[in-house]
Amino acid sequence: MHSNRRTFLKSSGGALVAASKAWPVPGPRRWLSDDPDREWRHYGGTAGANRYSPAGRIDRSNVGRLRPVWIHQTGDAMQRPQTTIECTPIVVDGVMYITTARVKVQALEAATGRLLWTFDPLAGSSARRSSGVNRGVCYWQSEGGADKRIFSTVQNRLFSLFAATGEPDKSFGADGMIDLNDDLDSEVPGVSVKCTSPVVAYKDLLVVGGGGGEGPYPQAPGHIRAYDAITGKRRWIFHTTPRPGQYGYDTWPPNAYKHVGGTNNWSGMSLDVQRGIVFAGIGSPAFDFYGGDRIGANLFGNCVLALDAVTGERIWHFQTVHHDVWDYDLPAQPALIQMTQNQRTFDAVAQPTKQGFLFFLHRESGKPVWPVEERPIPLSDVGGEHLWPTQPFPTKPAPVSRQRFYESDITDISAEAHAAVREAWQATDAGDLFTPPSTRGTLVHPGFRGGCLWGGCSYNPALNRIFVSSDETTNRIELKLAPDEDFDYALPDRSEFLDAQGYPAIKPPWGYVTAIDLETGDFVWRVVNGEFPELTAQGVPKTGTPSHGGTIATAGGLVFMAGTFDKKFRAFDQDNGTVLWETELNAAGFATPCTYEADGRQFVVIAAGGGKGDSPSGDEIVAFGIDG
Repeated sequence: MHSNRRTFLKSSGGALVAASKAWPVPGPRRWLSDDPDREWRHYGGTAGANRYSPAGRIDRSNVGRLRPVWIHQTGDAMQRPQTTIECTPIVVDGVMYITTARVKVQALEAATGRLLWTFDPLAGSSARRSSGVNRGVCYWQSEGGADKRIFSTVQNRLFSLFAATGEPDKSFGADGMIDLNDDLDSEVPGVSVKCTSPVVAYKDLLVVGGGGGEGPYPQAPGHIRAYDAITGKRRWIFHTTPRPGQYGYDTWPPNAYKHVGGTNNWSGMSLDVQRGIVFAGIGSPAFDFYGGDRIGANLFGNCVLALDAVTGERIWHFQTVHHDVWDYDLPAQPALIQMTQNQRTFDAVAQPTKQGFLFFLHRESGKPVWPVEERPIPLSDVGGEHLWPTQPFPTKPAPVSRQRFYESDITDISAEAHAAVREAWQATDAGDLFTPPSTRGTLVHPGFRGGCLWGGCSYNPALNRIFVSSDETTNRIELKLAPDEDFDYALPDRSEFLDAQGYPAIKPPWGYVTAIDLETGDFVWRVVNGEFPELTAQGVPKTGTPSHGGTIATAGGLVFMAGTFDKKFRAFDQDNGTVLWETELNAAGFATPCTYEADGRQFVVIAAGGGKGDSPSGDEIVAFGIDG
């Protein structure tokens, strides 16, 4: 699909339209940044996933002149079934590495978008559909830089590719691939692992997350493993559902590890390179919504987990939900930042959650920066269930999403929508955060998509400030006895709670971007993010939309974000949240952008893959820059 022609996008009534002109194939010139820190070498920008770039050529004064410079079409989008692209590109030594709509790996010239190579993990397969999503790849080089590899995951497979050519490294595993279903130490037969986020490279090791699902049927555990980057042999494993003699075993019933799955790291990990510590946010145990067979706090479910990257030994953990039955996985990489308070600067971890909380923890100890209170929650009346009596609530910052669904929160975008939602609300258990699942039906707000999700947060060290996007989605769940199954309760309803037109059932706004001061823990600003144009045309005030993807922050004083259902890509002023620039993409950008410098120019890139809800699928990687 990408020919030897350079593709530009020109603005036409706010939309992007393609135009082409001939362009030369570059010679041996290297398209490098003057400073590797001004590339985007990791999925989260840095190894610590703070999503901050010191690149500042694009700033408040000139961001209004941003225009599309090149577009790369991956050529593999599908509408039935829909594909999407959740990839954040990485850029190393002037080369961009991406994953496509159908999880191919491609290398592009970062300054021009010229395709260098493609690796198709499904080559030769008769499958007519994608293997799901992949949020990006990991770059690794040996000490001294002689060996350079790209590591990519597709479901249960981990591939090692030569960075220069995209060819598999045949010395890694079996002909360049290892099966993550092997060496899992799983006691549950016939289960499979899925890994959708990039692995983490440290020295000669690859640290790998992923795991099984969280439904009532048997699921794989989410144990974290490290592999030799050259041979693919397993070097260590950390059991996220502990075994006898291991820390946390007594937070489960005896031998729970033999049947409990989940407790996985699906959202990616971050790395403190200097300390050699890898940080992972762990998901909920299986089954998500009923825990009668796993009475206890359930470590290391729903934990921020700090592990020695060389040995896999636990350094510390912090649990954000005890005995989770609300699907409140930790949905994003822990962000490694520095905080300044009372003229003292210290290393910290910022962990966004689906509940709309951000937990700030001291990096070396895991102790909270601001007090965290254990508050009582309602108990369950479902047979066999024993909820943990309290849950942790950080005292700062305030939640970035509502944590309730009262009658006063029912949508007001029209009288008809209000009446229909009110009728459904009255027939369902609803109230504050941590309302227990029931056989009558329960509203979970924030829902399974948050609050915050896998886009995480971004950070500006000069401002001592965090930026985070959040949603106001609601889900309805209902438990039902399952006498003919090997589990106690089934889930006949696990749906998004919407009005008859498909809009969120809760009163707007439905999406935000928020800036948080790290000195005080207070909001600096908070803006509604996105809109549904058809509602705006009807006179409904700007509602915001749910979003997929997150923010990045730059030294130019800007926060970039796409992800909304209006297909817009925006730049916000870090000082006050004002939108300084926006453009409409051909397909929604359901991904987190990246920014980098190459050939003396700063670029901002977003994957415009659409493919969620009513948004058509797309296949574009769009690079924006400024002329002159």
